[in-house]
Amino acid sequence: MNADSTTTPPPVSSAPAARPRRRGWLAWGFWLLLGGGLAGAVWHDPTLLEKARALVEPKVPVPKALPPRVVPVTAVEARQGDMELFLNGLGTVAAFNTVTVRSRVDGELVRVAFTEGQVIAAGDLLAEVDQRFYEVQLRQAEAQLARDEAAHRAVELDLERSESLADLRQVTEQQIDSQRALVRQAEAAMQIDRALIDNVKLQLDYCRIEAPIDGRIGLRLVDAGNLVRANDPAGIAVIAQIHPIAVTFTIPQDEIIRVQRALAVKGGLPVEAFNRDFQTRLAAGALSAIDNQVDPSTGTVKLKAVFPNEDDTLFPNQFVNARLLVETLRDATIVPLAALQRGPESTFVWVVQPDSTVGVRPVQAGPSQGDQVAITSGLEPGELVVTDGIDKLSPKAKVAVRGMAPPAEPGSVSERRPPGSGGS
Repeated sequence: MNADSTTTPPPVSSAPAARPRRRGWLAWGFWLLLGGGLAGAVWHDPTLLEKARALVEPKVPVPKALPPRVVPVTAVEARQGDMELFLNGLGTVAAFNTVTVRSRVDGELVRVAFTEGQVIAAGDLLAEVDQRFYEVQLRQAEAQLARDEAAHRAVELDLERSESLADLRQVTEQQIDSQRALVRQAEAAMQIDRALIDNVKLQLDYCRIEAPIDGRIGLRLVDAGNLVRANDPAGIAVIAQIHPIAVTFTIPQDEIIRVQRALAVKGGLPVEAFNRDFQTRLAAGALSAIDNQVDPSTGTVKLKAVFPNEDDTLFPNQFVNARLLVETLRDATIVPLAALQRGPESTFVWVVQPDSTVGVRPVQAGPSQGDQVAITSGLEPGELVVTDGIDKLSPKAKVAVRGMAPPAEPGSVSERRPPGSGGS
């Protein structure tokens, strides 16, 4: 190949590469001028950036201040009055007297004269036992007495004859003494006969079974026609005296001194009997006795109260709740037990102030009874104490007492509305 035919590449021009370089410098210069202009503007007007931001960013409304929260609560007024303090105990009703009616003689039960559940009086006829056997015994005893009386008359006549012959020296003193002994023997035999007659008559009386006490008789245990025996353990029926009636209940041993002191001061303590749920009062009576020992297994002592039970509301072996009145606090400040709160240092209550705010009031609590407690210091009668909604309270919190109109806010429409005007 010739040197003339070799292809030589054309020279590359440098002009096109110089134009992009000039454009970059121009861009940098533009941004520097713009930045310098903005810096100068901000230096003359420092709020310019805030104004620009306000134009770009959306406007957010500023929230208004919320009114203070009102806590709904339940409150009651502290009242002044007498507070009765009771001791409660589970008790059992017991008949004042209980008698099991039994026959005292053997024989056939020929008649039952009572109605089951009947209220009877002492001396009323309850049943009869066949008397014929004892009537025969009575006639035998009377006949034996007549025989012994005749024998006694005979020995008396012999004694009279012997004494008349004694003056004639025809009868010795020994014979007369023997005759006198025979007379005394005959007299003793007559006494035995009379005692036997009295015994048979007593058996005849026992054939009539009568009520020994007043009370209510239970169900019949033996029917007529059956043979009964003297002192049969089962008996014929049971009589329970229910007018009056007794209730036996227990109290803790720590309360014995308190009851004894109250008895020494008052001489007697009233007792009330309630049903098992303590909702209905059944009867009212009085304490009659305190047991002489404490039950070591339970640490309690038994008390006995007597009730007239005129309306028959108490029944033997019935379970009742007995309530013994021990003491009465006069003119005490009383609040519900739910209002009393216990803190680490003292007890306190939440008191509703006149401006419908609440405050903590330290108080001294006294005895409590049921859902009421006596306040000995720190609270005056008539002040409102909170009983419900306490967990949401804080000092100076605004409250609305349930059942009472909430106080009007200052400047509100309801405050400016004249009395008697209707709402729109």
